[in-house]
Amino acid sequence: MGGGVMEAVMDRIAACKCCGGPAPSFGRVDFHKSCESRRREVFPPSGILIEYHRCPSCRFLFTTDFDGFTADDLKRYIYNDDYIRVDPDYPEERPRINADNLSVLFPADRPRRTLDYGGGSGRLAELLRVRGFGEVRTYDPFVEAFAERPAGRFDLIVCTEVLEHATDPRRVLEDIAGLLDDPGMVLFTTLLQPPDLDSQGLGWWYVGPRNGHVSLFTAESLDRLAEPLGLHLASFNDSWHVLLRDRIPDFARRFVQPA
Repeated sequence: MGGGVMEAVMDRIAACKCCGGPAPSFGRVDFHKSCESRRREVFPPSGILIEYHRCPSCRFLFTTDFDGFTADDLKRYIYNDDYIRVDPDYPEERPRINADNLSVLFPADRPRRTLDYGGGSGRLAELLRVRGFGEVRTYDPFVEAFAERPAGRFDLIVCTEVLEHATDPRRVLEDIAGLLDDPGMVLFTTLLQPPDLDSQGLGWWYVGPRNGHVSLFTAESLDRLAEPLGLHLASFNDSWHVLLRDRIPDFARRFVQPA
């Protein structure tokens, strides 16, 4: 019996996907919990419990329950026709807000080549082109029209609400870094954990397995991913972040200062 108990405990410890340390179970939540659940019940409880782990070192919060899913599995269970019910801002509102924000950040000096990584429908790229950005491409392996990995490198890579969906965030960030020119900048959004996460637990609204939110970061955990790639992390706030190499591109100098 003792061995069986030890095996059960070990099963609930996962290797942190950011720093590699042992991450014990942080709890379980129903698969149908979504980011919309804080406002209304979108789906009734599924009865399927998703386990999240939290690393005591870098405090990365994640689940491994979707690690074995293929792209088709993810499209079937998460990114299906019902996805818009748990993320109603996805088609229009979020691309519009992001295009407005990027226009403010880059009022005159614009990047030469921009890539919207994980850009879904391509709507953000359309809006940026209308606002006077030059070459803007979309890449999203889950969308047939944009599934082909683009050639060349980009001096600006935009990645909005993508990393929290990554079952392998290290691989995704390595892929992004491989597309980044030097000098270049990655501008990305993902909501960092609140300071009272221990109190909120998995009731935190951003924990949404039905949204595909499988990786939830702290600044420390993002640093663990970025540093081996020669990238430096800075944040505007808890949602908007940048990754830079040692050289700062000219179009970013108005709001990024050398260390």
